[in-house]
Amino acid sequence: MSITLYNVKTRTKEAFKPIDDKNIRMYVCGPTVYDRAHIGNARPVVVFDILYRLLRYTYGTDFVSYARNFTDVDDKINVKSISTGRSIREITDETIKWYIEDMTALGALEPDHAPRATEYISEMIEMSSELIEKGHAYVADGHVLFDVSSYESYGELSGRSVEDMIAGARVEIAPYKRNPMDFVLWKPSNSEQPGWESPWGFGRPGWHIECSAMARALFGEKFDIHGGGLDLQFPHHENEIAQSCACCGQDSFANVWLHNEMLQVEGKKMSKSLGNFFSVRELLNKGFSGEVIRFVYLSTHYSKPMDWTAKKAEEAEATLRKWRKLTHGCQSSKAISNEVIDALNDDLNTSKAITVLHGLAKTGDIEGLKSSAQILGLLSDHMGAWAEENTFDLSKLEKLILISRDKAMKTKEFSELDNLKKSFIAAGLDVQMSKDGIKLIKGPKFNSSKLEEFL
Repeated sequence: MSITLYNVKTRTKEAFKPIDDKNIRMYVCGPTVYDRAHIGNARPVVVFDILYRLLRYTYGTDFVSYARNFTDVDDKINVKSISTGRSIREITDETIKWYIEDMTALGALEPDHAPRATEYISEMIEMSSELIEKGHAYVADGHVLFDVSSYESYGELSGRSVEDMIAGARVEIAPYKRNPMDFVLWKPSNSEQPGWESPWGFGRPGWHIECSAMARALFGEKFDIHGGGLDLQFPHHENEIAQSCACCGQDSFANVWLHNEMLQVEGKKMSKSLGNFFSVRELLNKGFSGEVIRFVYLSTHYSKPMDWTAKKAEEAEATLRKWRKLTHGCQSSKAISNEVIDALNDDLNTSKAITVLHGLAKTGDIEGLKSSAQILGLLSDHMGAWAEENTFDLSKLEKLILISRDKAMKTKEFSELDNLKKSFIAAGLDVQMSKDGIKLIKGPKFNSSKLEEFL
């Protein structure tokens, strides 16, 4: 079974046919680096990490190239620089470091290319100049703008009418625009903003031109796959297609377009006002392992809205603990299950692949379980430290708190017992007391390092 993918460009699920099976190229829109990545930002990273792994498995690691960019010139970065007094480079360097650390914690492989927008300014200027020469862009009031009316296919990717696009884009009605839908390729900078010299004066690029220029520089005018979150479909990806095809030819740019759906938290849209807005780092610091977070993401097909819930995280952790206990010490060289590959080949059906893994665990195919889970980025040896907590012996602690309780019952002084109980709860233990004894149960945030003083 060959890889099939839902191509947003054609609105059909179709067999993936690489332009060159010895040079498969995938470009995914990366983050704007001004703050920590939130858990919604991480979903496309995990989704396209799975596709990257599958392409490498199918065609060979030497024949697949994956690029994910960093937008390090943006007005949000400028605002943070002014408000904090820190340099733009300092902020972006720090944020990129955070991003790489957090995505690595989720088990994501590093892409082959991680271009920074500021490293491709000359390519953006060159592309903007070409669009002006070909009559698809114009200069007005220090800006270079793409003339949407010059590109007949505008709107085909998102399938929107002009009226819908205007409403959805919240376009800026500026006096220098010929059409409200025209978008900026280059804009002027003042003394407080980053900028570069150009034929149109000192300025900086618009957002949309960045990915088009970087993709062309890295992969040429035509490549295989372009991906990102559904929120980027319009206007970002629509504008990328327009400027790239207008510049390089109607049949240029990406053949296949993939978009992952959005993420919710406990059934609600993620929002700071609702208190359900979390960065990846916040979840990691709360005791959720990167592998557990990854499992929750993979449990829902990428094309469907995903709901992050505490219950799903607990279930994921329980499953992974069981699988890691089953495969402990297993050095599997067994081939990956054909059923897992078939599931992934079917438009990255990760939820079905996980169902297959459950079956392998149930039938005792331990080597098959481990090798098959690893193409999903699960059960890798380097990500298993968190699950070593599973082997932690609680009997000594149970005896300790039992002695403390017996002492408290005799002396009627309960402070020592209460403090011990609080310490155990803080370490992620559920302390269950009854007349028959005391039982300690590991919770989803169990951390044995907080119990070292009692051992």
